[in-house]
Amino acid sequence: MALRNIVTEGDPILHKTSRPIEEINDRILKLLDDMAETMYYENRGIGIAAVQVGVLRRCFIVDIGDEHGRIDFINPEITLREGEQLCTEGCLSVPGKQADVKRPFKIHVKALDRNGNPFEMDAEELLANCICHEYDHLDGVLFVDRAEPGSVVMTNAEE
Repeated sequence: MALRNIVTEGDPILHKTSRPIEEINDRILKLLDDMAETMYYENRGIGIAAVQVGVLRRCFIVDIGDEHGRIDFINPEITLREGEQLCTEGCLSVPGKQADVKRPFKIHVKALDRNGNPFEMDAEELLANCICHEYDHLDGVLFVDRAEPGSVVMTNAEE
């Protein structure tokens, strides 16, 4: 595993659509593990998408510190969105900024795991928020693009 450089706001790759993963091979597994190490480094985040390390592939990782632990999502699809919640978000690719974003309270998502096995899950609250945030990255959308008007604020520390 290795730390990868985080692509930051202003780089046009962050607004591109990621391509589906056709085959889960050693390169994809290394990418997922490198993404995890990069996310966990200095406890920097609870989610990371491949595009954030410069790779336009449809995968991301989330770990909100609950009983689910690390969850790898390959070629995910959100099939249900219910309710609404207002979340204050930050992002490894948008250091030093936070904003309020409206997200679904509950979602249902389908994806492949790192072994290529399909899985489905329901998620609520923070987990739903995190999955939606990372899912947006796959379609070239940053949280600041969805921010409630006037809610973007600068923070003292970079994320």
